[in-house]
Amino acid sequence: MAHILYHLTIPPPAAPQLDAVVQDAEALRSHFGGELRYLNPKSRCPVPVPRALFGLGQLRALRLQEDGIGAHHIFNPDPFAFPLLRALRRPIIYSLTGGVGAKRPDISFFSRLAAVTVADEGSQARLRSWGLTNCVLVRPGIETLRFSVSPLALGSQVRVLVGSAPWSKTQFKRKGVEALLQAARQLPQLHLVFLWRGVLVDEMTRLVQRLGVTEQVTVMNTVVDVNHVLAGVHAAIALADDPAIIRPYPHSLMEALAAGKPVLVSRAIPMAAYVERTGCGVVIEQVAPDAIFRAIQTLVQGYHAYEDATRRVAPRDFDRAAMIASFQDVYESVLGATL
Repeated sequence: MAHILYHLTIPPPAAPQLDAVVQDAEALRSHFGGELRYLNPKSRCPVPVPRALFGLGQLRALRLQEDGIGAHHIFNPDPFAFPLLRALRRPIIYSLTGGVGAKRPDISFFSRLAAVTVADEGSQARLRSWGLTNCVLVRPGIETLRFSVSPLALGSQVRVLVGSAPWSKTQFKRKGVEALLQAARQLPQLHLVFLWRGVLVDEMTRLVQRLGVTEQVTVMNTVVDVNHVLAGVHAAIALADDPAIIRPYPHSLMEALAAGKPVLVSRAIPMAAYVERTGCGVVIEQVAPDAIFRAIQTLVQGYHAYEDATRRVAPRDFDRAAMIASFQDVYESVLGATL
């Protein structure tokens, strides 16, 4: 069977099991066989490297590997035309792990790829409106059976899980970390549980201390049992001011729904449409403290209805087996063979 060579454009994470993109790539690699490569040279280079150079230092090794593979599969948040991909001979599948924003990509470049996959209907519609015809919708999935429904009664605290930690200092604002902490100052009953991934933890500690919310914040910067953590919260939240900087369906929110917990999500994140349609949480219009404050109040007032809605949707809509089956269809179409 022709194997797939998987490529990630993030640096190798300190804890791969905490990264959603790594989880997806490893699930596919485990099922279909193949190898996983990191194109980002950050961990090996003392100076910043432009994205246009990612993977070029590996080109010779990649060309040698091509004799033993059927296709390349690259994962990247936004539609960036990496020069490396022009030099590869095997078919290329490009999975956009973020949503598609208003900036038009190089349609000529992406039209030459074997397939471009997206996780939400809005991104697919936008790419098609620009003339990209090889765009395929692959709905995201997680191992829903890892999660159990553990109701937690509302009391004096409202405990909210925060995933999708920032990768850069600018993302403290863009992913709503600053706004969440400021909202906590307005809501003494709000307790935030951050799942961190070993990046910028000192900056986070200083920010929490500066805003005076140390007693309202828990930062988990180690590998944890997410199902156990979810049992101790009432909801999960994901914020972003641009769909390109976060997954269209953040893993932390899918996991929360699988555990029977309502979610709060920014309007900019494509999953917001799903949350509105199913009633499993609250959509936040802006990444701002006041908007978060109002959303938390709305969540508390209608908590039982939101909680009931979560139990009707997650196992059906976010099964990883369905995601793998969709990628199998893509691979078979590209390779012209049954896997």
